[in-house]
Amino acid sequence: MTPDTARIDFDKLFAARLLAARARPYLATALFALHLVESPRVPTMGVDRYWRCYVSPAFVNYTPVEDLASVLVHEVSHLLREHHRRSDRFAREHDLTGPAERLRMNIAADAEINDDAFGDGLVQPEGAVLPSTLGLGSGELMEDYLRQFRLGPRTADLAWLDCGSGADGLDREWELGPDGADGLSEQERDAVRFRVAQGIVGRPGHAPEGWRRWAEAAVHPPQPWRDLLGAAIRSAASAPGVGADYSYGRPARRSAGVPGVVLPSLRHTPPRVTVIIDTSGSVSDAELGSALLETAAIARTVGGRRDLVTVLSCDAAARIADPLCRAEGIPLIGGGGTDLRTGFAKAIRAQPRPDVVVVLTDGQTPWPAARPACRTVVGLFRRDPAWREDDPDYVPDRPPAWARVVDIG
Repeated sequence: MTPDTARIDFDKLFAARLLAARARPYLATALFALHLVESPRVPTMGVDRYWRCYVSPAFVNYTPVEDLASVLVHEVSHLLREHHRRSDRFAREHDLTGPAERLRMNIAADAEINDDAFGDGLVQPEGAVLPSTLGLGSGELMEDYLRQFRLGPRTADLAWLDCGSGADGLDREWELGPDGADGLSEQERDAVRFRVAQGIVGRPGHAPEGWRRWAEAAVHPPQPWRDLLGAAIRSAASAPGVGADYSYGRPARRSAGVPGVVLPSLRHTPPRVTVIIDTSGSVSDAELGSALLETAAIARTVGGRRDLVTVLSCDAAARIADPLCRAEGIPLIGGGGTDLRTGFAKAIRAQPRPDVVVVLTDGQTPWPAARPACRTVVGLFRRDPAWREDDPDYVPDRPPAWARVVDIG
């Protein structure tokens, strides 16, 4: 029986998987979630997005167990890091088509994975693509590498590379597709990724830096805070009663039913917004700059009426309230302690009174004991757990329940 027609040695493949799980225990859930499929059509080993791993019998026969373990870790890494989805997104954003571009994506994905994949019980397979293979620095993502290299002399020997659609998003003829047997559903795939990420976050010392960054993002995905902050402000500004007042400028239609009496009509005007920016010493210059950018975005949220947006800088004392239309830059004065209660009091006493108060702060402040007479949105700069030398158990108070809170930054 020739190697091309030989049956796959599953015992050898299972031994390689066990070796991979022992070398990388935080990936064990993913390794055993892979469904191994014998396929003489695959060049070596490849995966599809449904967590099937296609294995060439000839490749298993002539490859040492130690190398097979490393390749299994490599292939499952493509799936955990969702290279198929990221490749599709990159292709759409940059209008890339054709197998050559997908090969380039596969190479870039390999460089991201192999950067810190080997050692500590895993050998480096022959021909593994490293960032140095492309003449690039380490520690970057697939998308970063894609922007820095093109197919050429450095990649001439990599035309054979084929890790399947799980690496670059391009379906292969030898794959079973979405209707084939033994694929994982989207919910099952997400469950595997989350469980692996939880294991890495729980014992971060056992994983390289690249895996720790991936796990942190998987367990705590970045919040689309700009969208959330805009939605919170729009919701507060469009709530019943906000920006509404009676006017005799246009009599109410029901005046016709009351002869001799002129009834006012209820008119809806654009809401007035006061932005309180925390300028205490605990807020960085970068965060103050971000606060000014958000203030400009708030003006767009209320229809571009910058004359209806007032900015108030506040640390332990409330400063001058500046109309947003007065100047291109708003002076932010402060740098001391924090007590935003003075800012709330000044904002509520203003005439005309604001319909919505937006507070941009790090949260290390006392809050008003009573709910203000207007809707409140709090943009909270993210912080590591706070502490004080004189009080190691110190935890800053969360904003009150009556405020709509959005973590920003």
